[in-house]
Amino acid sequence: MSLLVWNCRGLGNLRTGKELEVLIQAKNPSVVFLAETWADEARLKEVQRNIKFDNLFYVERNHRGGGGLALYWKNSTDVHIDSFSKYHIDSIINKGKEEAWRFTGFYGEPATHLRIEAWNKLRLLNTKQKLHWLCVGDFNEITKHSEKLRGNSRSQAQMQLFRDVIDECGFLDLGYVGDQFTWRKHFADGHSLWERLDRGLANHEWFMKFSGSKVHHLHSDSSDHLPLWITLDGLDIPTFSKLFRFEEMWLSDRGCSEIVEAVWLSREDGDVQDHVIRKIDKCGKELRVWNRNCFDNVRIVLSRKRKELKEAEKVAMRSGNNHQARDLKKEIAELVDKENRLWFQRSKVLWAKFGDRNSKFFHSQASQRKRKNLIRKLKDSNGRVFEENEGIAECLVQYYQNLLSSENQQFCDSTTDSI
Repeated sequence: MSLLVWNCRGLGNLRTGKELEVLIQAKNPSVVFLAETWADEARLKEVQRNIKFDNLFYVERNHRGGGGLALYWKNSTDVHIDSFSKYHIDSIINKGKEEAWRFTGFYGEPATHLRIEAWNKLRLLNTKQKLHWLCVGDFNEITKHSEKLRGNSRSQAQMQLFRDVIDECGFLDLGYVGDQFTWRKHFADGHSLWERLDRGLANHEWFMKFSGSKVHHLHSDSSDHLPLWITLDGLDIPTFSKLFRFEEMWLSDRGCSEIVEAVWLSREDGDVQDHVIRKIDKCGKELRVWNRNCFDNVRIVLSRKRKELKEAEKVAMRSGNNHQARDLKKEIAELVDKENRLWFQRSKVLWAKFGDRNSKFFHSQASQRKRKNLIRKLKDSNGRVFEENEGIAECLVQYYQNLLSSENQQFCDSTTDSI
């Protein structure tokens, strides 16, 4: 399944309608959300016939002829409209089923002094259906200065208001594939502006359910906004053997320091210069084994301990003896602390509040980093593009072989000599 989201800037333009048809033929989305349709019911239904979609729900344009939202979907996708306003169309996919989730097509307030109204609408939506939630659209705002190129700097206060509502809704930015900016404006005097106004946001539950999702920035000739094409299973994240990393949570256990001390106090035979390298390697291997025995699968252990606690509390109710329940509560508290430290370290979120103890949030951030760090394609010095894992690996090996070849030996020698 995939979705197409686009601020089309007016369906009255026949070129826009034609471009929409071409996009749908190329990408075959099941759901299409359009903002700023500037169209009446007759035109919206004409577009529906042209793109061959079975269903249409729309929000009327305003009295000046601007605005307007439309949601099209095929019968193959079960869509239930839950609410709407001039800023949004909120829908539930597969309502009443176990795999139900929520899609909101959103359009941010274009007038800066009224933008808080759109953010308040998002806050209201956040209090409603507790489902996996995807929210995509033109938010008419950026989150940081790097999302804007040229022109006057964006107000820090305005960006902060957007960041605040993203945090309050528990949203994560899904990132993108393609051009960095989704909106551009070319002025007659020769200067231009670019901004990333359109994006896909999702809560933790949706993010984990559709961890392979991908947001593509497509090309547009008829609108100043790029269409967003969201594929739900388009990102194949390969699994690799993990590099050794020292985990902060190990420091809470005496066993860690005992292993480190034992390794570094042990005698080594052979070349003294190799002792440090061998001990670092040995220390890592010993800690890996110890971690598997003592720390691995903290969540599994937590789940087991919580079940044991339920049974222990039943025993305490019958017998009046709560010693086992108290001991289990203490163990669970220690495991929760270990889990929080683990995900906090892996998430590398410096601005998080330490008191939140929100391991779900840290887990999402760690997963988001994994997506962000994934290399999807590389171009070599000859201009060839590699997208498969084998080709990417070959490209990287070739690059570093060239870098470290004999013609670069003098550079390498001078670099290592200065260390």
